[in-house]
Amino acid sequence: MSTQELLAPINSFLKCATPQAWIDEAIKKENLSIILIDHLICELKAGQQAMYLIRKYAVDKDSGDALLKWLEPFERLIYKKEGDWRELADKNKLTKSVIPKANSSYGQDLIDKMVLLIKEELHHFYQVFEIMHEYGIEYRSITPARYAKGLIRNVKTYEPDTLIDKLIIGAYIEARSCERFAALAPHVDKRLGDFYISLLRSEARHYQDYITLAKEIAGEGNEAKVEERIQFFGEIEAELISTPDSDFKFHSGVPISTN
Repeated sequence: MSTQELLAPINSFLKCATPQAWIDEAIKKENLSIILIDHLICELKAGQQAMYLIRKYAVDKDSGDALLKWLEPFERLIYKKEGDWRELADKNKLTKSVIPKANSSYGQDLIDKMVLLIKEELHHFYQVFEIMHEYGIEYRSITPARYAKGLIRNVKTYEPDTLIDKLIIGAYIEARSCERFAALAPHVDKRLGDFYISLLRSEARHYQDYITLAKEIAGEGNEAKVEERIQFFGEIEAELISTPDSDFKFHSGVPISTN
């Protein structure tokens, strides 16, 4: 499938394209380190969020503990700067089966989709570290962008609506990431451009998995309600992307210096 074919449903899902001003800022040589470091952290956060959903909604404590152990070396490297990124390729394995709670009608599907997503995100986390090493960029702590917080603050506070909203937010974050990989790819060197296109190919279905789960959990007869929330979060996401933003990151809005 061509890049344009992969992008077509993503572009239809998103309410706006990445502004040219963000692309112009992102491709400046002096911003390469912040783009890669923030991208690295985004891959880990995507895995963490997927793992949180499994642990909170689909499995018992033993399975939840096994999931935490899987993520531990990746988190230790980022938050405590302990370990060596080169060893992470051998640590991306779930050491025991994860069994859904007996009373969860959607548990197995949530587990199957999220475990696959976690494996891919952690693999990409390792790959970003590898590229940073090649480019001579050292990992450093950075502040989080406004993007995810701007979406999460609108999540409903009662179930199953909380879970449905979080799944929809996950879909928008994944779709925007893919759209930005494609936007950056033509403007960077071949090594990085090829990497971004490979990520687009790998992650293009992630947003669809999130939406499928949201509709499944809402249940038959609630399709209009889910669509309403999809539209609601789509407008918020587009506003975060298309309005001035003083903090330049991978998911930031229009760089304020260009206004």
